[in-house]
Amino acid sequence: METAKALLARLPGPLPALALKHRELLKFVAVGGTAFLVDNAVFYGLKLTVLEPKPVTAKVIAVLVATIVSYVLNREWSFRTRGGRERHHEAALFFLVSGVGLVLSSVPLWISRYAFLLETPNVSLVTQEIADFMSAQVIGTLIAMVFRFWAFRKWVFPDEDAHPGRVRLAPVPKPKPESKDEAA
Repeated sequence: METAKALLARLPGPLPALALKHRELLKFVAVGGTAFLVDNAVFYGLKLTVLEPKPVTAKVIAVLVATIVSYVLNREWSFRTRGGRERHHEAALFFLVSGVGLVLSSVPLWISRYAFLLETPNVSLVTQEIADFMSAQVIGTLIAMVFRFWAFRKWVFPDEDAHPGRVRLAPVPKPKPESKDEAA
């Protein structure tokens, strides 16, 4: 907590207030970055070894592993002040939403490989790998991320301040409007 306050104090101008206002989104993006690294490590670990002929299967497994990491981090950090549901119901909704995200993140790779035929021998290995990275790891991840953030806030962790006992940074106070007496 002290590290976060020290970091916010070093930001120039209106950035501290902006960071506080959008802290949930910033935490979600940090969790997403961590899940992205897990996704890439598992995807390429499988795709370049035991699942070389099955990149979509490798992608599905990678997203599943990253989703488990994402649930734990989002539950305990990004959306820790939200909730309002029983844990098993919340987890079921999280994995349902993430299942839709899995499909959304896999579709661009499927299109790249099987509709555009961006795979060897139709294209060079370098072109195939660049197309796989762009379609699966960039486009697919961005589409799924936007959907998940919206769906998590709407359905999985719907009630802000559902866990009031958990520690939160205080909101930035809004300036008080001037009264007629003060303006004169």
